[in-house]
Amino acid sequence: MIDVNVYLHRWPFRRLPGDEPEALVAKLTAAGVRQAWCGSFDALLHRDVAAVNSRLASDCRKHGGDLLRPFGAVNPTLPDWLDDVRRCHETHGMRGLRLHPNYQGYKLDDPRFAELAAAAAERKLLLQIAVTMEDERTQHPLVLVPHVDLAPLVPLMKQLPELRVVLLNAFRGAKVNVVDQLAATERAWFDIAMKEGVGGVENLVKQVGHEKVLFGSYYPFFLHESAQWKLKESPLGGVQLEAISQGNAERLGSAT
Repeated sequence: MIDVNVYLHRWPFRRLPGDEPEALVAKLTAAGVRQAWCGSFDALLHRDVAAVNSRLASDCRKHGGDLLRPFGAVNPTLPDWLDDVRRCHETHGMRGLRLHPNYQGYKLDDPRFAELAAAAAERKLLLQIAVTMEDERTQHPLVLVPHVDLAPLVPLMKQLPELRVVLLNAFRGAKVNVVDQLAATERAWFDIAMKEGVGGVENLVKQVGHEKVLFGSYYPFFLHESAQWKLKESPLGGVQLEAISQGNAERLGSAT
């Protein structure tokens, strides 16, 4: 399978089982993951984004071989962020970017985000947006971080016909009508990491179509088995199961 939602480095607020690169690679390999799209937890609070991306690229090469594919961080509220986009693409050979707007203090109606999205589209980089990182009920009281509001993304997608977006951890915060509108663009994909409830994946397939659903575990913050069991408990099979577990991500990744 291809896992589109994995993180290296340390979650800022506690240690996670599997947060060492060797343990993470061992877990993914044992689970049958042949490719994992990796961001860095350091991107949430570190201001030296270039160093975060350099470490991420280096650790993916050192520990993952062909398994780990780095997705770089960009913070458009900091100086010279366009250079971070350039380095991710040209220096590190990354296929996409992973953004954390709610931790970095901007919203999707910010003109700087529109500029960032345009830069990603021009370079044919996938744009992953992490909508939620932690259940609001368990957040540190001094670091209460809201969900990303995806509504402004809908008109932006219409303005940028080359932009392709993957929404990670979307289903605690995204409104149903916004998900529908994004799915209608045919250029938005959704991972299953925070799709909860009985028949959750099946219901998501009915809502957006199996072609727009991706396997994402949010490991090591979540148990990897959680995402696996979401597929196992669903009645999906054959073409739909293959598409979600790897085919959709493979086609999406090869288009960059």
